[in-house]
Amino acid sequence: MSLNRMIDRITDSDFSGGTPELLPTVSRYTARGVLYNDEQHVAMMYMSKLNLYKLPGGGIEQGDRAEEAFAREVREETGFTAEQIHELGYIEEHKNRNQYFQYSYCYLARTIERKSDVALTTSEIELGMEVHWMSQERAIEEMAAALNHCDDYSTKFMLMRDHMILMEAAKVTR
Repeated sequence: MSLNRMIDRITDSDFSGGTPELLPTVSRYTARGVLYNDEQHVAMMYMSKLNLYKLPGGGIEQGDRAEEAFAREVREETGFTAEQIHELGYIEEHKNRNQYFQYSYCYLARTIERKSDVALTTSEIELGMEVHWMSQERAIEEMAAALNHCDDYSTKFMLMRDHMILMEAAKVTR
């Protein structure tokens, strides 16, 4: 498996039915994934203002390679340095209502050591973001439950994407 392999594609039709409509131009490239600690627990970024979890990750800055961006995001959001152990592939999110196409490179990694305090963005601080460690099974359950109760358009995409990444990671780590 590699980053040349599509994990899945999410479109408005996943939530409202109909024929999937694909956007032609990528709006944002991101790198995200599943980070395991020594106890095989998964890092989940809890956003207290939304009472939701997401996986660590974020935008790829100009000049960055995807794996470098993932390592940076892990360090900023969790304080840990990480070793990439597997490339899962990529997920496309075609948000037609917003005319926004996000392309996420997805990884598995494990913590090496706690290197620093977190370095969250202003918006992440405002969301009350903090890392929570939990079993992979619980992480999958949390994402599925949140998706079943979500009625926010953009949040549905995030929850579905991160649930798919966790499910893909579960296949690899069995």
